[in-house]
Amino acid sequence: MTAQTVSLRLGERPVAEYAWQPRLPETVSPRPFLHPVRTLGGTEVTESMPADHLHHLGVSVAVADVGGANFWGGRTFVPGRGPVHLPNHGTQRHHRWTTRDASSVHHELRWIGPAGTDLVRERRRIAALPVNDRAWALDFGFELTNVTGEPLAFASPATNGRPGAGYGGFFWRARRGDRRIHVLGPDRTGERRLHGQRTAWLALSGADTDPWTLIFVPGQADLWFVRSRDYAGVGSALAWDQPLVVGSGSALRRRIITVVADGRLRSREVAGIAGEVAALHDGWPP
Repeated sequence: MTAQTVSLRLGERPVAEYAWQPRLPETVSPRPFLHPVRTLGGTEVTESMPADHLHHLGVSVAVADVGGANFWGGRTFVPGRGPVHLPNHGTQRHHRWTTRDASSVHHELRWIGPAGTDLVRERRRIAALPVNDRAWALDFGFELTNVTGEPLAFASPATNGRPGAGYGGFFWRARRGDRRIHVLGPDRTGERRLHGQRTAWLALSGADTDPWTLIFVPGQADLWFVRSRDYAGVGSALAWDQPLVVGSGSALRRRIITVVADGRLRSREVAGIAGEVAALHDGWPP
């Protein structure tokens, strides 16, 4: 896989690579993504194109059904048939930079359907922010504008009939390796108790020789899509049980800040950091 990339840095330390013009197979729904993302200590906390899900691309914005176009990658869930390979994959294409510096990128993208027509124009901002000597934060905001002449539905396999599969939106495929993955929330723990729930924050941690913790702090109250057993991943779902319909010329906006920390942090530490980060969620653009 060859891609054009830019590096995000905090001081002299590279913390993430952003592939902004990736050359990818059509079946993974080509799109810009972050990989690898690293802790300050250098531990990688993302996976890209793993064998179990080739269309999981580190950190990206991916939606399984945008007006019938697949911007997630892989198979499409069809009622009565299940997951099916269809020639319906879209592409997110870099349009132009609006800002680029050592710690942040702002750019505009075009979401192009399989017929070659623009469905969505996106404004995206990604920034690396210092937190403390053990952690930094990835601030990821995006605005999706419907550029078709009619209402546009953002949907998911769940809205199309597959229970619990409400994924689509911001998605982080975490690096698992041989680690046991722990899932934490403000008042509960575990994938089963947090999948499909709405909380002020959610955290993943990997316990191994190089432990790490990711703390996801959303700007909007979307439900969480969580996986920790077959693979490690967290998404903030746009369409959990019903499509999100955006009118022609209208936009949806989302922002999520993810703290990337060395070590396995306990619930009290996570809650304290999440509270500090939540104060950064003031308005759009971030």
